[in-house]
Amino acid sequence: MGIFLWIIFGGLVGWVASLIMKTDGQQGIVLNVVVGVIGAVLGGWVMSLIGKSGVGGFNLYSFLVALLGAVILVWIVKAIRS
Repeated sequence: MGIFLWIIFGGLVGWVASLIMKTDGQQGIVLNVVVGVIGAVLGGWVMSLIGKSGVGGFNLYSFLVALLGAVILVWIVKAIRS
């Protein structure tokens, strides 16, 4: 994906993850993008551990993989902060 699509994809994933984890009020748009992009990498790594593919484009499977990674990332950050 191009950098512009990664930013859009990351923003969407980060925003949905922040809604799921109830941290939306604490995150701005930039942090949503960062969480989404890092979540996509983390989700791809987790999926590779179980023998599946990671993020491969702008589709539903990639969105769900990235969302999994972003939720894990937000959960880890919340656990460290508590």
